[in-house]
This record gives sequence, C-alpha cells and structure tokens, in this order.
Amino acid sequence: MRHVLAIPLLLAACSTTSVPTGSAGPAARLDARFTGATLRFEYDHVGTAAEEHIAPHGFRVEGPWAGSSTQLEDPTGFGLYRFTVRDRDSGGLLWSRGFSSIYGEWETTGPAKTSWRSFQESQRFPEPRAPAALTLEKRGGDGAFREIWRGEVDPASRFVDRAPIPREGRVIDLHVQGDPSTQVDLLLLAEGYAEGREAKFEADARRLVDALFATEPWKSRRADVSVRALFVPSSGPGPGISNPRKGIWRDSALGCSFNAFDSDRYVLTYEDRRLREVAAQAPYDALALVIDERKYGGGGIYGLWSTVTADTEPAGYVFVHELGHSFAGLADEYYTSQVAYETLQAPGTEPWEPNATALLDPRRLKWGDLVESGTPVPTPWRQAEYDKNDLAYQARRQELIAAGATEEQNEALMRSVRETSGPFLRAEPWFGRTGAFEGSSYVAKGLYRPQADCIMFTRNPVPFCAVCRRALDRAIDLYTR
Repeated sequence: MRHVLAIPLLLAACSTTSVPTGSAGPAARLDARFTGATLRFEYDHVGTAAEEHIAPHGFRVEGPWAGSSTQLEDPTGFGLYRFTVRDRDSGGLLWSRGFSSIYGEWETTGPAKTSWRSFQESQRFPEPRAPAALTLEKRGGDGAFREIWRGEVDPASRFVDRAPIPREGRVIDLHVQGDPSTQVDLLLLAEGYAEGREAKFEADARRLVDALFATEPWKSRRADVSVRALFVPSSGPGPGISNPRKGIWRDSALGCSFNAFDSDRYVLTYEDRRLREVAAQAPYDALALVIDERKYGGGGIYGLWSTVTADTEPAGYVFVHELGHSFAGLADEYYTSQVAYETLQAPGTEPWEPNATALLDPRRLKWGDLVESGTPVPTPWRQAEYDKNDLAYQARRQELIAAGATEEQNEALMRSVRETSGPFLRAEPWFGRTGAFEGSSYVAKGLYRPQADCIMFTRNPVPFCAVCRRALDRAIDLYTR
C-alpha cells in the first residue's frame, strides 16, 4: 500500500475575484520550465449544492509527460472548472486545462440540496522545475472563472511521492503512431474482465477503436492518434461490474458501477486514485474504461474519462458518443431521457459546451460562421411531434427497466426507434444544415443544438454535425500541434 504524507506546503484559500490569464510567454515551453515528468495532484472535492471545498490529499510523480510540449495554455475555454500552474514568484502562467467533474454533476442533483458528499479527484500536469502556485477555478453564471482554491507545490519537497508506479496487467499497442508529445494518446482500460478474458478484452477494444476510426473527424485524423489498451483482471466471480438495482455487487478492478446518481444506465467509478495508479503504466491524454458487460451503459465527463459496456449492440456508437463528452467537451443534445440533474444550466446563461446555446442573441450565434445564408435562426422543426414519439419511447423504456427486461428486449426497442426517428429527422426541411434547433442538453425549451440530428442527439446512423466535428478537431489539435 502506498502511504501519502501530509502536505503542509499547501495553503488553501478562497476568492471571488477573477484570475488573470496572462501567459509566461515563449519561454514557458516544456523543456524550459518543466522536468519532463508527470505530476499528479490528488484531492477530495467535498460539499453540497450550496457549499464546496477542496481537501488536498497529496502529490504523486508518474512517468514521462505524454501531453503536448508546446501547447501549455488551454485556449478552448471549455469546462466547468479550470486548473492552473503558475510561477510562484512572477505569477506567470505555466500550464492550464479546463475540465469538468463528478462533483460538478453531483451538485446539480436533488440529494445535493440536503446532504454532503465527497469525491476523489486529481489533476495531472507536467512537473515544474521550481516551486509553483496552483489554483482551481470554477465557472460562474457569467461564464468567467473564479478561484475556489489555491496552493503550492515544491517538486523538491519530501512530501512528493516518487515511489515507482506498480506494474500489473499488460499494455497492448493497438494503433501507436509516434511520440506521445505529438499524438493524442488514448488509453483503453479493462474493467470487469476476469482473469483469463484478456483475449476478449483485446478483441473488444479493437472493435471499439475500429468504430472510432470509421467516424469523422477521427477517420481523417487517425495518423494523429495513438491507441493503447491495458488489461488488468478483476477479482470475484465476474464478468461484469456492480448493478445495485439488481442486487449485484462485484469487486471489479477499477470500481465501476451502474446506477450512478440513481440513473440505471449511467456507469461511473468513484475510485480515482486506484484508476490513476493503474493508468499511469502507459502514456495517455484521454482514458476510456471498457467494461465486460452485456447490459447497456456508459458515461463521459469532460477532461476526466469515458465508460462503455462492450457487449451491447450499440457499443461502438456509445464509445464514440461518450468520448465526444470526455475528450472534446461536447454536450448531450437529447433532452427527453431521464437524468438526475436538476439545474445543469441556469436560465439566461450561455452553455460553455461548443454544441449547445441558449441563443441569447441570435445575431451572434457562436457557430454562426457555419450557418449557410438563408437558414433561419432559430431553425424550425417538428419538435412537438418528435417529442410525442420520443416520450412514448422513454416511457416504454422505463417499463422494461422496471420489469427487468432482457438486453435483447431493450435493444429491440432501440432498433424500432432508429427505424422511425431516422426517417422522421431526415424529412426535416433543414436536415443536414447548420442552424439552431430547439431542444438540447436535457432541456426542451430555451437551449438549442446545431443540426437536426447528430451522434450527440440520437443513436441513428448519422455523423457528428459540423459543429461537433470542429470541436473534436480543435481538441485533437491541442495535443498534436
């Protein structure tokens, strides 16, 4: 067991003032200010819907830094939170990344109004050569980031854990294209696979990666992407993970479970430290947890990781969709499915996600450069008729869940929806054109998506819309240029 020492060098502070974003300039390259190793800051994110705290846990050195050696400042502005590393003396920005978190979702649920909860989180960044100031910032209703925590790290301190990363399992090269500093490094982790099922995991991983590279823009950018898989067996009777609704509890390798936030299909793990120790055996910019399960499920959180159950009919689609969340910050564009969130987007505020808008000013639509002349904004579509059909599907789906239906029955229902919703949306006058279609991000009215249909909207056999493709390209560029 790894022992984490107390870290008195961290000083927590809260502030409501905006944080400057000035860069330290051209000198702030990886080889000038950083050692080339990866440093992990571990902490607990604690609170309720009304109160939020950061409790530092420790620092951990991993292997070589796999991210870009030149793009040290995050230009996207995406994420509910932002993490920064600054020169302690000058205050110059050395490194930053936006992200979202499980806590950020938790605080929008009903239980968060009346109870406290704690979640493990971590931030990985290139190890600085000298003491550095760290901040965690949170986006306010006006879209600006404000500091919620401040601390310091001295890399030479005895409080930084430099023990070797434990070796377990096997790393499998699936599609390795070049140096990690010039590639998007995607790592697929085995979850719920019992000892002796390594060959199945590798086959599952290859099938999912094939689905990814069949989808634009991943198809055109495959030379910029390296993919590895890491097999770590799970103990217990397996295969699979915990499913509380059916009274199934398993000791899987990474702690994944269905029923996150009481949503039947939502799969998360709350064991971040365990996950990061396992993943540190290989270079990665993005993580996907592949689960040895027949039950439909998955999840994805920006800057964190995604999950997908491998043995369902739409597994390839779910893998691509959830990676859109975790890698590029794409919002869900559907709005009728049952979710636990109550206040993800405050009325009158603009979503940070690149593919959702409140359309506060139709003349300044954030993807307006992709709208062809003559396309009305907002863009009309038969929403009332679509909603009637989709709500009937959601009701039937909940009936099947309550009745303990088989996965074959659930998949038959999904197929029937594709057979009707696909032709319905293709018949829209503005299908395939970029505009502003009402209904997005779990909200039927007041939020808009870019196109009538998209991978982020339905399971229909359609591509990413132009806005989502651009966001994915931008995310890939962040690691390759």
